[in-house]
Amino acid sequence: MDTSRLGSPNVPASPHPHEDLLAHLARTTALGPGEASRVVAEVLAYFSETTEAYVRRRHGELQARGLTNDRIFARVGAELTARRVAAPQLSVRQLRRMVYG
Repeated sequence: MDTSRLGSPNVPASPHPHEDLLAHLARTTALGPGEASRVVAEVLAYFSETTEAYVRRRHGELQARGLTNDRIFARVGAELTARRVAAPQLSVRQLRRMVYG
């Protein structure tokens, strides 16, 4: 096993865990390094949201747009299957319990 990168005092720690992604974004877009860092942080925060928090947030957003619960829960259930880290298949009842307890 190559341990040369695992905590070796001769290898400096990366200033950012996604340094290669930041460099790629800065190179391929109009984003500067600071902007690229903020975008990556925002995307990571978005995808680190728990399933329960996502369901509650989306319910509130869609309810504010005037959708009924039947339409909201069907839509949120479909959206969950497309999340980067797929949520388990949830019934309408489970979705309702996340929102209303």
